[in-house]
Amino acid sequence: MRRFGAWPAWAFMALFLAVPLAALLPEALADHGAVFGRLLHHPLFAGALRNTLLLGLGSGAVSAVVGSCLALELARQPEGRRRWLMAMLGLPLAFSGLVIAYGFILAFGRAGLVTQLAARLGADPAVVGGWIYSVGGLGLAYAYYLVPRVALSLYPVFAHLDLRPLAAARTLGATPLRAFWDTVVPEVAPSVLASACTVAALAMGTYGTALALVGTQLNILPLMLLAQVSDGGNDFSMAAALSLVLMVVCVIVMGVGDVATRQRERDASRNHR
Repeated sequence: MRRFGAWPAWAFMALFLAVPLAALLPEALADHGAVFGRLLHHPLFAGALRNTLLLGLGSGAVSAVVGSCLALELARQPEGRRRWLMAMLGLPLAFSGLVIAYGFILAFGRAGLVTQLAARLGADPAVVGGWIYSVGGLGLAYAYYLVPRVALSLYPVFAHLDLRPLAAARTLGATPLRAFWDTVVPEVAPSVLASACTVAALAMGTYGTALALVGTQLNILPLMLLAQVSDGGNDFSMAAALSLVLMVVCVIVMGVGDVATRQRERDASRNHR
């Protein structure tokens, strides 16, 4: 295992990362990279990049906050109840993007249950039902299955958290909120940030839920990329350039979380010494 155990992982990375990337680069760099100039001057690119960043960072931040609260609550529960709660949290991860989009349309669409209830209270159903097809509405749909990812990944962090500094701060007279902020938050913040960056990058690259929920009504990079390679598009150089741009954006976002985690590990190693 020591000698050959890493080979399956390297083969996986080569087949599904290195080979596709090697296929994209010649297409994107043809004519000395002139396609990137066309991409920058494309009338939809700036808006698609802005919406993609808003969607990813917004849904990632919301998912990190809600998921952290759920992870903290999971860590406080007895084992039997925790097992059932974790099983329930895992259910959204089993649904496809199409099912999630359809469910949100039935609940929050222009003829959805929530929209009709709001209309009975005097709200405009066109305004209430149209929100789900915006960046914020799509971010809410993404958070539906990103929150469980965050909660389940952060649960071990909260479950193995050393609460002695919190108790010491309370003994010294700190308020519960101040003690939590000074002792628990610095300990879990790098893990929460890393998880938020991971789900933000996932949201930026996902297109199934967006395609089923908003179709072409919302301009984001994944749907713009899909338009270049679908039946109505044949600009493969533009698609390759868009793929590289989207990959770079996701790598930068995930890199921020990785830097925070590495800094936390270095600080912990320094303190142990």
